Amino acid sequence: MSKSNDPSGAMSVSRRSFIKTAGMSAVGATMAGAAEGLAAGRAGGAAAGPEVIGPEPVDVMLNVNGKVLAAKLDPATTLLEALRINHNLTGAKEVCDRGACGACSVIVDGKLVTSCMMLALDAVGSKITTVEGLSNGDQLDPVQQAFVKHDAMQCGFCTPGLVMACRQLLNETPKPTLDQIKSGCAGNICRCGTYTNIFNACLEASGQPVIHDSAKA
Repeated sequence: MSKSNDPSGAMSVSRRSFIKTAGMSAVGATMAGAAEGLAAGRAGGAAAGPEVIGPEPVDVMLNVNGKVLAAKLDPATTLLEALRINHNLTGAKEVCDRGACGACSVIVDGKLVTSCMMLALDAVGSKITTVEGLSNGDQLDPVQQAFVKHDAMQCGFCTPGLVMACRQLLNETPKPTLDQIKSGCAGNICRCGTYTNIFNACLEASGQPVIHDSAKA
């Protein structure tokens, strides 16, 4: 506090000291509230808030390709890591690791998902399909067969994700237009640029005529 200019000599609070005092009071109140909340949570059990999982590894059961797969996972494990490392399902590829390229795409409850951006814990209770789950023994899925027929791959890193994107598109739209195919594959990057063959593979799998690639004429 500082001396007032008032002749009476009364004490006054400067703006800086007032802000500091108010700030410390707010912090104190927040900490007190947090402590009370923690105490109430301990007294009330699980009903006081959502269950806290971790930091220790936990048992995680995933429904993948019609089978229940169990593993003890760190809570921060992504679905992609669980599939590749814990369950040896290496079809989904870890490329960008930020949901930008689509190479790790899988189908979760009928939706195309980039598995590098989903926690394994968040997939518990869902139906997960990976590229390994599309074939029936030695019988390939029509999309897989069409990718082979039209040579819709080069390096192969993006291929599983694009196969999954095309399969999900055909699940939702059995006879898609070329524009719908392009839109359905928009989240998947092919660094080798085999897009025309990919589009033709999707058209072939849907029983439609393929497009003409003038670059090959």
